Amino acid sequence: MSDQDPGARRRFLRGLAASIGALGVAGCDRLSQSEWFPKVLESAEKLNERLAKAVTGRKAMAQEFSAADLSPTFRSNGTAEPNNPQYAALAAKGFDGYALEVSGLVAQPRRFSLAELRALPSRTQITRHDCVEGWSAIGKWQGARLSAVLDAVQPAAAARYVVFRCADPMDDDGGSPYYESIDMDDAYHEQTLLAYALNDKPLPVANGAPIRLRVERQLGYKHAKYVMRLELVESFANIGEGKGGYWEDQGYQWYAGI
Repeated sequence: MSDQDPGARRRFLRGLAASIGALGVAGCDRLSQSEWFPKVLESAEKLNERLAKAVTGRKAMAQEFSAADLSPTFRSNGTAEPNNPQYAALAAKGFDGYALEVSGLVAQPRRFSLAELRALPSRTQITRHDCVEGWSAIGKWQGARLSAVLDAVQPAAAARYVVFRCADPMDDDGGSPYYESIDMDDAYHEQTLLAYALNDKPLPVANGAPIRLRVERQLGYKHAKYVMRLELVESFANIGEGKGGYWEDQGYQWYAGI
């Protein structure tokens, strides 16, 4: 498979997704525990990152679709309802009182209410979500441009990554909250959103309410749901196991470009 052939890259990833889908309900956790899957992801990541930079460029747009292409339903990936009392209390009040905290390497740390996020420059896009488990769905997303949030807080020159801290715990005891990260190139990309609406309705809990990340040129596990806090950092050294995300700590690769 040539590094200069984007079509081959897409065919490889679709074949990989189909193979993963054959595992059915085993899901991401079982895959992360296997010996072969992290190795396959590692080789795919290196290819994807080279292609993203050398062939399409980091500013290339993900494919967008028309309303006629919308999937009948947009299934939930991963957590459908966080086992988190604080989140449950917010959800019971229609997320009245929610605030997105932005901190770390910024000149102006602040908190954004939902109303303030909705007032920021926004974007609406119809895109395809590709899950590593082998399924896809097309949905219409509306949200604040992440670039507008960053403009408001003024990242420091040393900031290299945006870390998304989420409300959904990843173990039965309510611990290990989900987290993910992207670099500043993706953070400022035109299609990178903090989405608050799906298919012209407020984002459902099962799909990540009140806010989820949409980073359209990467696989579904990068699209963090139930986002509560953003942290700008220079490295992942003091975060989790230093890999940049919950699934990355389990063996998935940090760059999941498609």
